Amino acid sequence: MQRRTILKGGAALAALGAMPRMAVAQENMITFGGSVPMTGKAAETGMNVLRGYECAAKFINEEMGGVEIGGTTYQVALNLFDDASDPARASSLIQRQVDEGVGFFLGSFGSAIVLPTCAITETAGRIMVQAGGGSDQIFTQGRKRVFGIFPRATRQFISSVNMFKELDPAVKTVSIIYTNDPFSKFQADGAVASLAEAGIEVLDSIALPAEVSDVSNVLTTIRANTPDVLVCTTHDNTSILIARQMISSQTNVPMLYQTLGPQTEAYQKALGKYANTVVAQTYWDEAANTSGDYFGSAADFAAYYRANFDRELTYHMASGAVCILSYLEAAKAAGTLDLDPVRDALAALDFKSFYGQVRFTEDGDGDPSLLGPMLIQRQEGTMKIISPKTNASAEPIYPAPLWDERT
Repeated sequence: MQRRTILKGGAALAALGAMPRMAVAQENMITFGGSVPMTGKAAETGMNVLRGYECAAKFINEEMGGVEIGGTTYQVALNLFDDASDPARASSLIQRQVDEGVGFFLGSFGSAIVLPTCAITETAGRIMVQAGGGSDQIFTQGRKRVFGIFPRATRQFISSVNMFKELDPAVKTVSIIYTNDPFSKFQADGAVASLAEAGIEVLDSIALPAEVSDVSNVLTTIRANTPDVLVCTTHDNTSILIARQMISSQTNVPMLYQTLGPQTEAYQKALGKYANTVVAQTYWDEAANTSGDYFGSAADFAAYYRANFDRELTYHMASGAVCILSYLEAAKAAGTLDLDPVRDALAALDFKSFYGQVRFTEDGDGDPSLLGPMLIQRQEGTMKIISPKTNASAEPIYPAPLWDERT
């Protein structure tokens, strides 16, 4: 049986036909459809995004009593299925929900899933707002009805280069490892371009298969030509694999920077003390000086989340929650739940929130000047912001201790 999560009683979606005019369920309920990886290889982060969706729905329904749109107060329901980290399964589930009349969709996690599913919703004239896919392909193929909270992959590395230039000693060489999937390759391409523009030498740019179980040969190359920073544009499990094999082979670099993975509880549990000093990206932090009408401040969101959910808080919960807030702000601005006016309002959206200022580019991805990543580093078991300096809660530890010297 397909696993799914339904909030607020899971009111059955009204039979609105193959092309609904409005995204409304019964009893003044706005139902958001979609799939999320609750099992499979992407489940660790997928569950984080799901908790963010659930947190927003719970707050809107229970703390706010719903949201007023065009003079009517609506509550929020989630009808989200487990896609088991499988793009084919996700596509089947999304097509079924399209056929059932769902109008508003939330995204899965991972560009490999978001790409085929947003193609379905786009073709059907529906809307998707998502915080799980950053591949350039999502935003450069002419789609007008998919919006992403993050900037596209090739625009995600500018802040990292800025930090590299500020380190002492300054970073002169970087090597890159990436997996051959829609997100990681584009992010690696963006890193290469940003590094070249800054005059930082890329020693190696090494592609891994999308599914990989051993990187020992790659690490031999890294040891033979050691960079100041090893950048891995890899997902959670691959990041853990690379770090473990670096430890066992004593592949030491002054800075290990993995874009995805170190933020998660699974990474910390897998690596223990060796997770310390690893650098990662984050798109939100509870210490950030951001606030808005929903939840209040970033710290208020963190407090509400922890009071209601047990799963360790990461930025994925915040980015998931703000997907729903973006829909509601757009619908309020449009004064209706009709799909086309809501789509237009999303394209014009510009609002302050606990997550930061939310605005999309004309292609639908997050504005990189507002929604680009901060850099974090695990220090003594706790993630600290190390860049930009305006939000920093700690100085970077660089160079990092050797693996066998970590405590």
